[in-house]
Amino acid sequence: MSSISTIALSGMNAAARRLEVSASNVANVMSTGALPNADGSLPAGAPQAYAPLELVQTASAGGGTQTTVTTAKPSTIAVYDPQASFANQDGLVAAPNVDLSQELVGQMIASYSFAANAKVMKADDNMTKSLLNIMA
Repeated sequence: MSSISTIALSGMNAAARRLEVSASNVANVMSTGALPNADGSLPAGAPQAYAPLELVQTASAGGGTQTTVTTAKPSTIAVYDPQASFANQDGLVAAPNVDLSQELVGQMIASYSFAANAKVMKADDNMTKSLLNIMA
């Protein structure tokens, strides 16, 4: 595999991982839990809210890209839900700090990035085939 294809493949892998992270965040956007106590602990037996993920994409030294998945900070926000059995005395629960509009934008970026890198791989394949035909 040429270095061009290797770089494009790393971009395709990063785009796929970006989509996985975003899909996980969207699927769990309604997964609320108890607000942590002042010391950061949860009340006994109370569920914990989903901690949204973030993808950090960095350039590789030899070309291409690599990704790391981290937990978003802050991971939760307080929302009003007095019907929840684990709501505090003010009716607040912890909800994932997920912005659905940003998730949609991230999914679109992943889609376009994957398609662009696939075109680069196709162009590299065509160039290699042309070169081999010239040499034959």
